[in-house]
Amino acid sequence: MTTGPVHSIRDESPADHGAVRRIHELAFGRPDEARLVDEVRQSGEVLVSLVATTGDSICGHVLFSRLRVRAQRPIAGAALAPVAVVPAQQGRGIGSALIREGLRRCRDADIEVAVVLGRPDYYARFGFSSALGERLATPYSGPAFMAQELVPDALRDGGEVRYPAAFSRLE
Repeated sequence: MTTGPVHSIRDESPADHGAVRRIHELAFGRPDEARLVDEVRQSGEVLVSLVATTGDSICGHVLFSRLRVRAQRPIAGAALAPVAVVPAQQGRGIGSALIREGLRRCRDADIEVAVVLGRPDYYARFGFSSALGERLATPYSGPAFMAQELVPDALRDGGEVRYPAAFSRLE
């Protein structure tokens, strides 16, 4: 894995799976997030899966999974998790670029709401809000659970979140 600037963000391909697994294992120091990515792929719940490259090497990955939101009307949702960048490339905006492009693609796919479980000080810069997250019933309630309306007023009436089954094995 090289240390040059990011040259592109593109859709993940099956040929990338091994590199994506290594990126998550290196970034998190454990296999859990890599297994989550594998299980979400296998379940067919992937909405957006992107890789960032430097030269011809993959240096980052983000996954957005299909999320079911029960409300007065069905709401199309996406769960951002996980996002990882090889440690030698962290702090260079690669993760941010992956998240922004992933959110753009979710909007283009008519996804109304995105959620994430993570550090509020980091994810707020992308438009995620703990206050919006409070409108949703979820097993991950608390300040680290954040939501973003990709369509205005999508969470006006709140709702209940149903993550893909793979997430329950991460706990």
